[in-house]
Amino acid sequence: MNIREIELNNFRIYKGRNKINLSPNGDRNIIIVSGNNGFGKTTFLMSLVWCLYGKNMGKVDELYRKEIDEKGGYSKYIGNSLNFEAQKIGETRFSVAVTFTDVEIPDTPCTEITIVRSYDSATNYDDELEILIDGRKNDLFTGTKEEIAKEEEIFIRDYILPIEIAKFFFFDAEKIVSFAQINTPEQRKELSLAYSQVLGIQKYEDLKSELVRIQDDYRRSAAKPQEKREFNGLIIEIDSKEETIERLTEEIVNLEDDRVIKRHESAELQSKLIREGDLMSVDELERLNIRRNELNTSLKDTEEGLKDFYSLIPFGLSGNLLAELVSQLDTEKAYKQNKLQLEGVNDKTDVILGDIEEAKKKLYFPIDIKARDFYETQIRQLIKKHFYNGLDDSKFEHFSILHDFSQGQTEEFMRLIMKIKDGKSSFESLLNKYTKLKAELYTIEKSIREAEKKAESDYVQNLRTRKEKLDREIDSIGEKIGNKQQEIESLKEQVIAHKKQKEILSKKIEVSEQNRAVDNEATRLIHTIQKFLIRFKDEKKKALAKKLETKLQSYLHKTNLVKKVIVDINGNGDDVDISLFGYDDRKIDNSILSMGERQMFASALLSALVDETEIEFPVFIDSPMQKFDPLHTKNVLTKFYPNVSNQVILFPLLKKELTEDEYRYIQPIVSKSYLINNEKGGSHFIEVKPENLFEEYNNSENAN
Repeated sequence: MNIREIELNNFRIYKGRNKINLSPNGDRNIIIVSGNNGFGKTTFLMSLVWCLYGKNMGKVDELYRKEIDEKGGYSKYIGNSLNFEAQKIGETRFSVAVTFTDVEIPDTPCTEITIVRSYDSATNYDDELEILIDGRKNDLFTGTKEEIAKEEEIFIRDYILPIEIAKFFFFDAEKIVSFAQINTPEQRKELSLAYSQVLGIQKYEDLKSELVRIQDDYRRSAAKPQEKREFNGLIIEIDSKEETIERLTEEIVNLEDDRVIKRHESAELQSKLIREGDLMSVDELERLNIRRNELNTSLKDTEEGLKDFYSLIPFGLSGNLLAELVSQLDTEKAYKQNKLQLEGVNDKTDVILGDIEEAKKKLYFPIDIKARDFYETQIRQLIKKHFYNGLDDSKFEHFSILHDFSQGQTEEFMRLIMKIKDGKSSFESLLNKYTKLKAELYTIEKSIREAEKKAESDYVQNLRTRKEKLDREIDSIGEKIGNKQQEIESLKEQVIAHKKQKEILSKKIEVSEQNRAVDNEATRLIHTIQKFLIRFKDEKKKALAKKLETKLQSYLHKTNLVKKVIVDINGNGDDVDISLFGYDDRKIDNSILSMGERQMFASALLSALVDETEIEFPVFIDSPMQKFDPLHTKNVLTKFYPNVSNQVILFPLLKKELTEDEYRYIQPIVSKSYLINNEKGGSHFIEVKPENLFEEYNNSENAN
């Protein structure tokens, strides 16, 4: 899949209709779009995300979510996107259109698909989405206006690019280091779900679930009255709870939107309070608010990280008991091994002594019984000493087994011990970080409160009353969200329990003769998928680990940094863990990597994931050359960007993020290059020949 053309119409800094052709040319897969700071490179990237995902764009990148929150919600954020010059002459509508080629839609032949998202600031309502297949509307989307809009949004996620993995194709190269800095369970879960989508695990899990649903329908129809009542009751309970979960999730989204709006209103009131108090400048207030938001985000992440360690605290406090347990388990293991070996030794010794007894019968002279006992005792001891390292059970004479762990239980316990040992320093580090963040946050909030208190006029009192009311409402919303999230978790556990009950009951039900063949085939397919998934996950994690390992060793200039990569895929693919190991076979703590090395790790991970996925989609990279030293720069230009996708669009700041010497590495594979020019209140694209890119840029700089 490629993007042939993008059109921005009165979108932010782009005045009027601005078209840009991004088609690659064979092996020349790189397209350069450059311009000075403030000319619209980042806006261009943001316009693509908005066109595809609209109000859900915050799910693609944390940057967009923060900006939406700071503006007071999606409506205010996107409502201010009309070009200023267009607004002055009375225009109210802006839009972004993206045209794709080589899109495959089952049973629908097409040459190209155009997605158009528009917004009218006059109505200030929802944005409008339109999908054109070969330039025309299609009967794929039917129903009411709301139903068609929903179908079109689903179409984009199903046939263009799932939103869960969009972060791998639209990114700021300076910020992808976040992939190497996953600190909280929430971040890990979110990224793991994206990995699962990219690696194709989720579609097989969905297929298995659909087969189970079909089988349930057949078995329910064949069940006896009592079984049917019980079966139907479980299904009703599951459906009801899942509907409740969906409703609660929607309510949380609405509450989050409401909280964003109220926070924005509270911040505006706070600004007015401080201006009235004349104690703090607006710039200082803005700086403190930005820092306060950063601290709140960091505190939330740190709290989530600490929660991950809370379950280990009781074990950490019982260190002496754990040490005794480890010693006991080691002794039990030695006892079992010793006992097993002694049993084998005694059996073999008895065979040897039996053979001697048989040989003794052939002797023509008697052997004294005391001599016989002496030699028998010596033989037993010498066999142990010379052949079995002097095995002795006397040291276990008063020993008794207390726990009798299996091998698997022992290994699981030892993993827990290692997790406690490894987690100690991380826990202390997070705790120190949490304490410092709380202290700094308290200082900032105290400064803001003192600034608010200075003026005492009726107007100021009214402002303060309104702000305090809003803050109470914000806190109340937070409590409601927390309660609903707890209710969702409880309902999910109940759904899992009901599904297990349904599965047990389903196995007891005998299907009718006419449906038995279908039921047997469904059972066979479910088992086949289950076995396939085990093998598939194993193959995927090995393939991903090998590709990531190879790319890291290729990209990094420290050839002795990463020796091995291990990828673990647990559960239904919703827990994916990636670990790097050095040449000393010790796990590498990502925090010790330099920023450049973290960026190389993230770049290698993206490249490996794109290699493993069946999804073909252009890769858009803003600030492509940040944090790299010269050797890393050469590696990323010659090894990463040329191979990460069939269509790679880079948004560099020429001379700073991409020098003329660096550009020479990729110039032979640059298909098209554009400079963004800005004049008379709007930006527009100027296509230049790739070989003349810097010359044209220098001329435009001199002209300016």
